[in-house]
Amino acid sequence: MKRKEYGILLCLVLILVLSACSGKKADRIAGWREDSPEMASIVSYVSAVTDEKSEDYVPPERRIAVFDMDGTLYGERFPTYFDESLLLHRLLHDEAYEAAPEDRAWARSAEEALLKGEPEPDSPRSSAQMAAEAFQGFALEDYQAYVRAFMDEPAAGFEGMTYGEGFYVPMVSLVEYLDGHGFTIFISSGAERTLARVLIADRLGEWIPPDRVIGSTFTLTASGQGDSEGRKYTYGPEDRVLLEGDLAQKNQRMNKVVTIVDEIGQPPLLVFGNSSGDVSMAQYALQHGGRAYMLLCDDTDRDYGDPEEAADFEKTCRDLGFETVSMRDAFETIYQEGAVKTSLSGR
Repeated sequence: MKRKEYGILLCLVLILVLSACSGKKADRIAGWREDSPEMASIVSYVSAVTDEKSEDYVPPERRIAVFDMDGTLYGERFPTYFDESLLLHRLLHDEAYEAAPEDRAWARSAEEALLKGEPEPDSPRSSAQMAAEAFQGFALEDYQAYVRAFMDEPAAGFEGMTYGEGFYVPMVSLVEYLDGHGFTIFISSGAERTLARVLIADRLGEWIPPDRVIGSTFTLTASGQGDSEGRKYTYGPEDRVLLEGDLAQKNQRMNKVVTIVDEIGQPPLLVFGNSSGDVSMAQYALQHGGRAYMLLCDDTDRDYGDPEEAADFEKTCRDLGFETVSMRDAFETIYQEGAVKTSLSGR
């Protein structure tokens, strides 16, 4: 072989090696431990379903990934779900709002219990219905602004983090990773959908636009509608959309399957959740050849994890055929840089 030809061949080999190395690097998901078997499982599965030469190949139009929000993409223990933290703020700490005495009494007991890591008391109505009533009469834009203002409040139990910043860094990276591999990504949350859209907009909106956020539904009305039925009332030029004050549907358990059918129109290939409220949509994915991953909140150093609860849920998941992700073992980091767990009262 001539020296020139040898040089060309050597260059080609180097290019191939560098390409292989760069491809391998691209399949590391930021924020996950490099030796994490959970990350390796996700990467391996994504590689199989996106490789046109693989027998497991799935075309892009069928690559649907559905994520729960609280406890899956976003922390749910400072001291509770974002929507319920907002409700407690409205009932107890909003000087512009006078809550009904029974609602305020429940909220006080609930906040005290949650800050101590104890079960909250039963509410006189569901907390979602109470939230619908607490924001009754808000114009949609004013409600969105209220949610955004609360996002600027410091997250309970942490320094260096507001409620709007409480996202799991590795899961945000996972959303970006899946988007880069041709997945269409949805959120299916138990939180009210307008609230969820505002909360995720800055952090996840690049990959999950508002029309791909599914959540619980508050009833809406027009400012001039009065007692007229919606099917008989024409929205006018002076009207505004208002929160009517009722919960139409709580998006959890079987209702997550219903909303996937109604709003997506096909089963997801991937489901990510963290609780019993996500089991139904996870089983729906498996039933149609997909895969489900469930987060285990078991980290007590960087978050308010409960290892015993996580172990029980892990067993449930294994029995159902779901993969699990230990936040303690799989996540290199959990929250943004500078966020430090302090303590919640009584914990």
